[in-house]
Amino acid sequence: MTKASHKNRNKNHQERPPADAWDEDECKGVIDKLWALRAAMQANEKRLAPLLSSADATYQASARNLAHYLALRHDDQRTLQEWLTHAGVSSLGRSESHAMANLDKVLGILHRLTGQAWATHDGDEPIGTRSSRKLLERHTADLLGPSPAERSVRIMVTLPSEAASDFGLVRQLVASGMDIARINCAHDGPDEWKAMASRVRRAARAVGRPVRILMDLGGPKLRTGVLAQGAAVLKLRPQRDDFGRLVAAAHVGLRPAGATMPVAGASVHAGVDADWLAQLEVGDRIDFKDARGARRCLEVLHTDETGALAACEQTAYLVPDTTLKHDHKGKKPRRTTLTELPRGEGLLHLQRGSVLRLTRAGAEPAAVPDRVRDREMTTIASVACTLPEVFAQVCVGERIWFDDGRIGGVIKRIQRDWVEVEITHARDSGEKLAGDKGINLPDSQLSLPALTDKDIADLAVATKVADMVGLSFVQQAADVEALRARLRELGKPNLGIVLKIETRRAFENLPELLFAAMAGPAAGIMIARGDLAVECGYERLAEVQEEILWAAEAAHMPVIWATQVLETLAKTGLPSRAEITDAAMGERAECVMLNKGPHITEAMRTLHDILRRMQAHQSKKRPLLRALRAWDPGAGDTPPAE
Repeated sequence: MTKASHKNRNKNHQERPPADAWDEDECKGVIDKLWALRAAMQANEKRLAPLLSSADATYQASARNLAHYLALRHDDQRTLQEWLTHAGVSSLGRSESHAMANLDKVLGILHRLTGQAWATHDGDEPIGTRSSRKLLERHTADLLGPSPAERSVRIMVTLPSEAASDFGLVRQLVASGMDIARINCAHDGPDEWKAMASRVRRAARAVGRPVRILMDLGGPKLRTGVLAQGAAVLKLRPQRDDFGRLVAAAHVGLRPAGATMPVAGASVHAGVDADWLAQLEVGDRIDFKDARGARRCLEVLHTDETGALAACEQTAYLVPDTTLKHDHKGKKPRRTTLTELPRGEGLLHLQRGSVLRLTRAGAEPAAVPDRVRDREMTTIASVACTLPEVFAQVCVGERIWFDDGRIGGVIKRIQRDWVEVEITHARDSGEKLAGDKGINLPDSQLSLPALTDKDIADLAVATKVADMVGLSFVQQAADVEALRARLRELGKPNLGIVLKIETRRAFENLPELLFAAMAGPAAGIMIARGDLAVECGYERLAEVQEEILWAAEAAHMPVIWATQVLETLAKTGLPSRAEITDAAMGERAECVMLNKGPHITEAMRTLHDILRRMQAHQSKKRPLLRALRAWDPGAGDTPPAE
């Protein structure tokens, strides 16, 4: 944007508001401004006529309203709003869903205040307050299914891999309030997806409540490649209090080499000789030297057909060939060596100033020689990139982020087969980068098709088992049109689609994406706040997600509020204060997505309660004046939510 245009856009805000809101001449001046604003709305509708004509019949009025709303928000209206507020009429600040009708109501009031005639303009107004609400409800039901009994906002849950085989788990999710099951096509495969969908349908019938299925296509996700596994080291770490006193010993399961059955009570396992293991008894002591040469011991707690559970009261590092010595009843000590220890995840250790090289798969080893520094040969950490075609689309000096923004850097060198990055953002102690972690390039103008070859193959499954598909990393209208073309080829032209807004380019192109989505009868958007925060900057995320909510409301299109909602609760069983507040914001959307976790059912119950309570206080941007009976001395204790 030029300095001149920026100055023009803020011209109204720089004006001083009228001193007397009821001065007739000043009121007439405001009327003139409102008429000019109305003309701009109509002009924008005319300008966007080709896009509006392509909208589905159910979205025709919504497309017109979006065109009007975009014109309303083209210039800074804050000074005008201040005058209208002083006058006691609508400030246009909550007119997203009915922009023209709201403007006309204000004009009608001001005309009567100044003694001027006013004729209705129903033909120019696509929808009003009530009809806009009905349109959003209809579009939401078309995509996400009927509204639950006690709340208007749906709950979506990402299914874990276990859902493919565990019907009890799926039934529990449905019974706990899951309205939409999300299948992430970035994980598992077609057989597992079909099994998940089958169990969701079966559970919905058994519980007696409707549940829809979203299959989320993987898209051209930039990720780190597979790293070689780390060393086979088993760390035993007992729990201690702040004073170093033992709280709980570390438990390890000793089982016969080659066995896979877990030992009850053990979180980690190691293989040993079967004959040696068979002679262990409860209370026996097992001595060993760990990988550091430290003398340690294990105490046998119980034995059964699976093996033995042993406790260690000191931190120890076990490696292959660690010798275990068993003294029993004064007999000659018996020895065995450890086998089949789990290998750790491959990790790259990075600090600020480190150099990381992104390569084509198989182009280079995990570390490559660097220049000699202080007479010592150093190395550059190296990891493959899942989409090396971006190497030709990035520039030196552009930012790059890894693992949802935990690690950041700047591109320093570019070659055909690799890109070299200097790490600029990491904790003082350094960071660990694993394989299959996301890569974001917020400054780069990437040209990648939203539908990959894998996505096209996955669509064949989605059209058979799902109610809607999620289009990942959508950036432009052509991406949406490509998806619809594929759906037509598969005989499902009206299958619901969800556009995932997760890049800066998608946010910047949001109006055209919304118009493209309106070409079908069932569409929605997902605010994928994890990637979006990295792309747009965490400091700007609150602003960005607000603007997305406003635009979607103007289009009467349902929104899915996603990424890290109640994540701490789902993973640990204990929520943070911040995520409770964040979950309450979900009331402004039509659906809230939860990710998997061991405490997911508790997270669902908590979210249900939050959404049920908040719907009595908030409707989109509009606060609702429900009676605050908690402060009424005659009402007793805090009442249940309405």
